[in-house]
Amino acid sequence: MGNKQEEPGLFERDVGVSDDVRTSESTYGDAEEVLALQDLDPALNAKMHLVNNAIDEIGWTNYHWKLFVLNGFGYAVDSLVLLLQSNISGPAFKEFGEIGYDNAQTIATYVGMLVGALFWGMGADIIGRRWAFNVSLFISAVATIVSGAAPDWVSLGVFTALVGFGAGGNLILDTTVFLEYLPSNKQWALTFLACWWGIGQAVTGFICWGFLVPPQWNCESADNCPRDSNQGWRYVMYTSGALVFVMSIARVTVVRLQETPKYRLGTGEDAELVETLQSIAKKYNRPCSLTFEKLDACGTVKTAHSASRYSFQESFVHLRGLFATKRIGISTVLIWFSWTLIGLAYPLFYVFLNSYLASRGAYNGVGTFETWRNYTLTNISGIFGPVLAAWMCNIRILGRKYTMAIGALVTMAFFFAYTVVSTPTQDVGFSCAIAFCINIYYGTLYAYTPEVLPSAHRATGNGIAVGCNRIMGIISAVVASTADTGTVAPIYICAALYLGMAIISVIFPFEPYGRRSS
Repeated sequence: MGNKQEEPGLFERDVGVSDDVRTSESTYGDAEEVLALQDLDPALNAKMHLVNNAIDEIGWTNYHWKLFVLNGFGYAVDSLVLLLQSNISGPAFKEFGEIGYDNAQTIATYVGMLVGALFWGMGADIIGRRWAFNVSLFISAVATIVSGAAPDWVSLGVFTALVGFGAGGNLILDTTVFLEYLPSNKQWALTFLACWWGIGQAVTGFICWGFLVPPQWNCESADNCPRDSNQGWRYVMYTSGALVFVMSIARVTVVRLQETPKYRLGTGEDAELVETLQSIAKKYNRPCSLTFEKLDACGTVKTAHSASRYSFQESFVHLRGLFATKRIGISTVLIWFSWTLIGLAYPLFYVFLNSYLASRGAYNGVGTFETWRNYTLTNISGIFGPVLAAWMCNIRILGRKYTMAIGALVTMAFFFAYTVVSTPTQDVGFSCAIAFCINIYYGTLYAYTPEVLPSAHRATGNGIAVGCNRIMGIISAVVASTADTGTVAPIYICAALYLGMAIISVIFPFEPYGRRSS
């Protein structure tokens, strides 16, 4: 009988494709990498082609399902952290006597996430994906729990920044690690991975709904708000921190992650790379014809690292690699600009939204319970945007570029329509629609970014992109403290920014559909 191969699962066949993924290596010989024609390191190109052939030969396995969940935890934590600070800062500020800068926690979170994105991004290209992947969530978990015991506004800001630092690299590491193990006909699953962002938001909504509504845990005003009668926000942090801690433990126990094959290409660890892929193939009874001799015959990779990997020169190598050719350079700049635009439009819209709706009477008759119910419904709606995006981006006529364009344009339309909202029912309806549509764009951008970046410099480029997003978040927090938030003009501006994102999506120089990540 021989070894029985694992039965195909839900993802075992690609959307709209009927060919069995377990085809011979020759089937993949003509497949093309996204950056194959960009005159990069010829040895790296040749080896990348062989590694992609081997990953395609193995196909989708239960190992990928585990990565989907464990990498998804990082997405969930990133969104959880952003929402936690916005939800607990009000009750905490009230307890601490409303002394200090009221938007300090928002700025602290974004500063921490900015530093984290750059640190973990560049670090993952220098020391590898594995250590950053395993450590970042643990730092977030500990800092979140400690934040719940903060004695004053300043210390809370410090620990909030540490939470952001730990979580700041998740969007980079999760997409990078998942992509570098994915068979090419499942790269759409990278967009699907973004549904965990909405799951994180929904979980945050439920936790806050449970602890920030009961009057016995929440003060009425800052005039009489001792710690023992305002424990709600602390319970939110303790619960969230414990949840993230469980996630961090699962990351190092459920899957003992080996360094990704495409990172090892750049470091010259060809033997270890072959061993990793062969071990996966053996565990799941899949073929894998890749050998050390095949990789060795391609030559030595010379452009992935500097002579000393732990030097300033190493950082410059990764930055320079993002502009290796004119076309790659244009792609890099447009990606960073897209992250900058949505980093401004998304938070700025919500900065102005509450004041604008209040001025229109949209919150009349809405109590605390209804507020958190609507908040949770909106967050749940965001889960399904990336699900639709994953299907759309795998349609030939749309691909990644036009999926992003459609998501941005539909979001823009709802933003403009929001200016007529005047009732609570309209508010929750439009909020749910926007949460769904915006994640079509956001989820695809999350996936597109690592797909078109060179593997040796992928985490650095991704980290800078997310860093641009965090800088705009800081700016939006400052604007919230100084600008007139009752006018309609900022909502029109935010909507117009999405038109800019749609245009950029169409002119991106690379379309990953039908090609393999380099």
